Amino acid sequence: MGRYVIRRLLQMIPVFIGSTFLIFFMVYALGDPVAALFGDKAPDPATAARIRKDLYLDRPLWEQYLHYMGQIFQGDFGTAFNGQPVTELMASAFPVTLRLTIVAIFFEVVIGITLGVISGLRRGKSVDTSVLVLTLVVISVPTFVTGYLLQYLFGVKWGWVRPTVSPDAPFNELILPGIVLALVSLAYVTRLSRTSIAENVKADYVRTAVAKGLPRRRVVTRHLLRNSLIPVVTFIGTDIGALMGGAIVTERIFNIHGVGYQLYQGILRNNSPTVVGFVTILVIVFLLANLLVDLLYAVLDPRIRYA
Repeated sequence: MGRYVIRRLLQMIPVFIGSTFLIFFMVYALGDPVAALFGDKAPDPATAARIRKDLYLDRPLWEQYLHYMGQIFQGDFGTAFNGQPVTELMASAFPVTLRLTIVAIFFEVVIGITLGVISGLRRGKSVDTSVLVLTLVVISVPTFVTGYLLQYLFGVKWGWVRPTVSPDAPFNELILPGIVLALVSLAYVTRLSRTSIAENVKADYVRTAVAKGLPRRRVVTRHLLRNSLIPVVTFIGTDIGALMGGAIVTERIFNIHGVGYQLYQGILRNNSPTVVGFVTILVIVFLLANLLVDLLYAVLDPRIRYA
C-alpha cells in the first residue's frame, strides 16, 4: 500500500504541472493583466513597462511559469490587484467553501444513497419510477433556478432561514445553500446507487447470503451495499473538487464569500493572480480526492489489493 501511494503521488507531479501550466497559459497569454489593472484608463507606456517588469510579465511565458511555480513552493501565490496577498484571500474563502462542500456532500451521501438503495431494491415498482422521475426533474432544472426558488420560498416567503448567509457563514446558515449545491449531484448519486444495487442484487454472493438465512438488513448493508458503492464513491470523490470550484452560482445567490465568489470576481476583473492561485489549489484538491477514492476501493472490496 505504501509503495502504491508513493507511486500515485509521483504520477500526480506531471498532471499537476500540465494542469497548472494550461491554466497559467490561458489566463496570462489570452489576457493583459496590466490593462486590467488600470481598467478603462490607458496606462502610461513607461509605467506599464515598469509594472510588467515588476510582475515578471516582460519575460517569455515559460519563464513566467517557472517563476510563478518557484513562488508557489515558497508559499507565495502573488498579490491581487487590490494589494491584498492571494494567500489572505484563500485563508478567508476556502474555509467557507469547505464548510459548504461538507454540507453538500452530507446530503448527497445520506439522501442520495438512501433513495438509490430503496429504488434499486424495488426496481420496476412505483417507488422506483417516482425516484427516477424526480431525479430527472432535478437534473433538468438549472441550479440558478432551483437556488432562487428555494431562497424565495424558505428565506423570503416563509422566513424559515436567512435569505443570505452572514460573513462568518456558520453551518446552520449553509444548510439551504448546501442543498442547492448538492441537488444535481444528489440526483446522479441516487441513479448510480440504484443501478448498482439493481445489478448486484441478483449476484451469486447475495443469493448465497440469503440462502444461509442471514437477516435481510445484514445482507443489504454488509454484502450488497458495500460492493455496490464503488462507482458511487468514484463519483463522490471527483465531485468534491467540482463542488468546491463549481459553487460560483450558489455562492452568488446566497452572497457567500467563498472560492466561487473570489473566482467570479477574479474572472470579472481579469485579476490573474487570484484566478491562477485559486485554481491551482483546486487542482491539488482534485488530485488528492482521486487518490483517496482509489484507497477507499480496498476498504469497500477486500478483493482489491495494492502492491
